[in-house]
Amino acid sequence: MIRLVLKELVGMFVDDGNLALLALILIALVTAAVKILRLPPLVGGLLLLAGCLAILLESTRRAARDRAR
Repeated sequence: MIRLVLKELVGMFVDDGNLALLALILIALVTAAVKILRLPPLVGGLLLLAGCLAILLESTRRAARDRAR
């Protein structure tokens, strides 16, 4: 029973490894752009928002496509 609960908890946060990896890459790239290229933080925040939404949309499409099969 405890294993099942732990598995569900981990699954909530690590359900799609690709999603997590892409989000980490996006954060690293935007951070580098803000720090190294002196991109304004507001623009960096907008890039993070747009990038996260795009990654989430793609992940949702992929999950829906897999479910349809």
